Amino acid sequence: MINRLVQLLLAIALLNASAYATEDLKLPNLGESSTSLFSPEQEYQLGRAWLRVFRSQAPTLDDPMLQDYLEDLIYRLVTHSELQDRRIEVVIVDNPVINAFAVPGGVIGVHTGLLLYAQSEDELATVLAHEIAHLSQRHFSRRIEQQQATQPLTLAGLLAGAVLIATTGGAAGMAALSATQAAALDAQLRHSRGAEQEADRIGMQTMVNAGMDPHAAPAMFERMLQNTRYTGANRIPEFMRTHPLSESRISDTRNRARQYPRTQRPPALSYHLMRARMRVHHADTPQRAAETFRNSLEGTPISRDATRYGLVLALTASGRPKEAQAELDKLLAKDPTRIEYIVAQAELDMSINEAQSAVRMLQRELRLFPNNHALTMAYARALLMNDQAYIAEEVLIEQSHIRPEDPGLWYLLAEVQGLSGNIVGLHQARAEYFILNGVLDQAERQLNYAIPLARNDYHTSAEISQRLRDISELRERMNF
Repeated sequence: MINRLVQLLLAIALLNASAYATEDLKLPNLGESSTSLFSPEQEYQLGRAWLRVFRSQAPTLDDPMLQDYLEDLIYRLVTHSELQDRRIEVVIVDNPVINAFAVPGGVIGVHTGLLLYAQSEDELATVLAHEIAHLSQRHFSRRIEQQQATQPLTLAGLLAGAVLIATTGGAAGMAALSATQAAALDAQLRHSRGAEQEADRIGMQTMVNAGMDPHAAPAMFERMLQNTRYTGANRIPEFMRTHPLSESRISDTRNRARQYPRTQRPPALSYHLMRARMRVHHADTPQRAAETFRNSLEGTPISRDATRYGLVLALTASGRPKEAQAELDKLLAKDPTRIEYIVAQAELDMSINEAQSAVRMLQRELRLFPNNHALTMAYARALLMNDQAYIAEEVLIEQSHIRPEDPGLWYLLAEVQGLSGNIVGLHQARAEYFILNGVLDQAERQLNYAIPLARNDYHTSAEISQRLRDISELRERMNF
């Protein structure tokens, strides 16, 4: 699988290299930070091609609630960063290790394990701001520029290395802040220490600009270093030994943080709610998670509401709806409009076959929060369970215009359209899902199934034909 990925990325790099050989290159001026061999648009296209391949290799998590939260936090940071091209795509990797990564063109990956270890939103933001800094300073392109003689191989290796970080897990995840942008397959492909120091510095400035606590950076570094000690030195991968998360680096970060006053922020409830979701997700069993959260409520947790929310989710997953409802009622009495609690209520209703109740509630909330992704996806699932697939289809088609790059949406839409009897739409939705996951042969097959079924519908036939041409262009671009 990984060898195939390296071949694909190498093909992409060679394709770009051949284009550069025939064009009069004009290096874009990026101010003081850099000039770059690759234009922002080339980086964007490369990143999206990489993302399609990555989704076919790595386990990703379809969680609209967490997706919304991470996108909101990242865009808050991006707004206060030096990043000029703000077309960001966030992918959630279902892996319980500390890790995040960034790829040229605005792709940012977050491992679910990162939320298990970061004790605050500011600590999570430290990792994300560092990755945003790699993007804003165009470190991939600058690295390639330094090695123009081996440009295609280097680019393929760097991007394939990013996949290795995201898929292998284990000790590799401990290098999230030091090597996520360019985990190397070979020592010659290592990311420079200067780039890491620059990302540390600029990432911290982004934190300050966003009103977050810069002292969270050394705290997160220390937590990560402490975690690596438990793995054993022999298990630390080569790229981490060459870019160690060292005491000196932590000391440098701590000294830099001292230049800024501490920013005292109350615990961010949204973060702790998402952290509770991931603790339930990664628990050995829902029953054990419920026991853990209930024990925490007897003590002094960072966020009592988030702990109770985790208990609600765990009890629901454990098939204990009455207990879950009793705890959820306490949360709703305190904050009846919070979307996390509303979706939890809908999921609880659906767990006891009360889909109609969930439908009514979500309809009401969507009038207050139109197009909210988490509410919309929950509403579509409730409609489907309530034997209203035809309405769910309309809801998801409208949402697909807002979030066309969401594989989970297309997957659910295909299921809905199958149940509503729209077989052409089912094949089209499946094709979009496969395109986003880099499985172009399957996407093409689905559209070919749809062609004879849509022969009497000129508009749909034209859409399918155009999408087939798009797939051919994607295949050529990726040299399948």
